[in-house]
Amino acid sequence: MAAKTATLYRMVTDQHVCPFGLKARDLLQRQGFAVTDTLLRTRAEQDAFKAEHDVKTTPQVFIDGARIGGYDDLRRHFGKPVADKKAVTYRPVAAVFAVTALMALAASHAAFGTPFTIRAGEWFVAFSMCVLAILKLQDIESFSNMFLGYDLLAQRWVRYAKIYPFAEALAGILMVAGALMWVSIPVALVIGGIGAVSVFKAVYVDRRELKCACVGGGSNVPLGFVSLTENVMMVAMALWMLVRHL
Repeated sequence: MAAKTATLYRMVTDQHVCPFGLKARDLLQRQGFAVTDTLLRTRAEQDAFKAEHDVKTTPQVFIDGARIGGYDDLRRHFGKPVADKKAVTYRPVAAVFAVTALMALAASHAAFGTPFTIRAGEWFVAFSMCVLAILKLQDIESFSNMFLGYDLLAQRWVRYAKIYPFAEALAGILMVAGALMWVSIPVALVIGGIGAVSVFKAVYVDRRELKCACVGGGSNVPLGFVSLTENVMMVAMALWMLVRHL
């Protein structure tokens, strides 16, 4: 049986290696194709190729002489899903909670010799608060823009939108350390309580369809149950710590 062959044209210069070209080559090879890998190393070569084939972008894949297209087109050709960048998804939140849960279990195992302790549960919430705060602080302007769309306090005191991620990080760090509970407990109660009421009103009372700022301003996480859970977790953690340290 003759080997399956494909020709790939992709951009590789001293300043840039096209990631989609590498992905296209890898996908072709995993599908059993022998790939003729043609590199476009200068702007002149790229412009000439685009003009010859009447295309606007590279990489471009050809199979049996027929142009398939770029990386997304190649995935469709093989019947593989293509991610919709505009689609709403809970994946960022699921990733955060999965990793912080494993971190908490690992920390508990290191500290107490077993992953399954009450402290592991506390660390899970605290680690989650810290990681979520980091995601917000990566682009605090984008976060605040999205947060102002639904948070009741931020809509009345705009600067709170930029204070929130710092307060979340502070409360989380102190709860990890088990220190200064007189600071972390009221902070978590206030920001978690206001957040829960804000989300509940926006989603379940006003029936608004918004994106959640919980994992930063660039996310496509829908405002709803997960957002409410984040805030309820903070409030529950604060109440638990309050009872525990009375």
